Amino acid sequence: MKAVLALVIIYVAMFFLAIQGASQNSIKTASQGGAGQGAHSIDPAKEGDIRSLMELVGARDAMQDFAAHGVDQFRESLLALVPANDRRQQFVNAFTQDYKAKFNADDATAQLVAIYDQHFTQDDIKGLLQFYGSPLGQKFASEMPKINGEMQAAAHARFAKPRQVQVEQAQQFDQTQP
Repeated sequence: MKAVLALVIIYVAMFFLAIQGASQNSIKTASQGGAGQGAHSIDPAKEGDIRSLMELVGARDAMQDFAAHGVDQFRESLLALVPANDRRQQFVNAFTQDYKAKFNADDATAQLVAIYDQHFTQDDIKGLLQFYGSPLGQKFASEMPKINGEMQAAAHARFAKPRQVQVEQAQQFDQTQP
C-alpha cells in the first residue's frame, strides 16, 4: 500500500505540475500564433475589449479563486488517502502551498485572452460587453461565482462518500498485502 500511495502522490503531483506547465506553454504557443500558423497577434483594440470584458465579469478573480479552492479540495482528497503520518502530510501541505504560490494569474489571463480571441469576433466581444454592462449582465456576473461555489460544494459533498469507500477499499487492500 505504501508503494501505491507513493505512486498516487507522484501521479497527482505530476498532474498539477503538468497543468501549470501546460498553461504556461499554451500561453507561449498562443502568443506565437500556435504551431504552423505563423506569428499571430491579437488586434490591440480587440485585446483591450477582451480584457475589459474579463474585468467586467471578474474572470481574473474567478481564476485565482478556482486555483485556490481546487487545490484545497485536492489537498483534502490526498490527505484522506495518505496515512496519518506527519512526514507525508507535510509533503502534501508543502506541495499545495507551492502550487498556489506558483499560480500566475497574469499568465492565466493572457491564455484566456488568446482563447477568447479564437472563439469570439470583435462584434461578439462588443455584444458581451454590452450585456455584462447591463443590470442583468451585472447580476449574472455577480451571481455566477456564488452559483459555482454552491455547485462545487454540492459535488464535493456528493462524492465524499464514494471517495471514503475508495479509501477504505485501499486500506483493506493494504491489509491483505504482505
